[in-house]
Amino acid sequence: MTRIQQRGLYFEELQTGVVYAHSPGRTIGEADNTLFSTLTMNPQSLHLDAAASASTEFGERLVNSMMTLSVMVGLSVAQLTQGTTVANLGFGEIKFPAPVFAGDTLYAETEVLSKRDSRSRPTNGLVVFQHRARNQKGEIVAQADRTALMRRVPVDEGNSAAAG
Repeated sequence: MTRIQQRGLYFEELQTGVVYAHSPGRTIGEADNTLFSTLTMNPQSLHLDAAASASTEFGERLVNSMMTLSVMVGLSVAQLTQGTTVANLGFGEIKFPAPVFAGDTLYAETEVLSKRDSRSRPTNGLVVFQHRARNQKGEIVAQADRTALMRRVPVDEGNSAAAG
């Protein structure tokens, strides 16, 4: 019996200059924002207090930007890194050019900016991803550069995964 297991892409399969569009999107609910903010010990009234937020320039509560970042990266996992990443090594520049509100749907895409062999780990390579999230109106609401240590195609799989 043939068995196919869902996974991300190995180091050799990732291509620089390519934009990977992720699907499906994720609609952020009010409860999501409240739960994330309280779980992460962030009592910021902009995320939790409807009355206080109503008097801000936004007129309502904002989705916690760390949740936006987490969802944006999370939307990429199934397509790019599920089972093929070793570790996140760090984030570079992170931007939130537009607010996210409860009820917004986030859609993400990822561009591979660069990749190189690992100098200390021959079974791995380093990849710099740029993640971008857009809301349902197509506005960019978040962007982040992330460096990840990625697995190479396992020796027992040969190079068939890299070729196809």
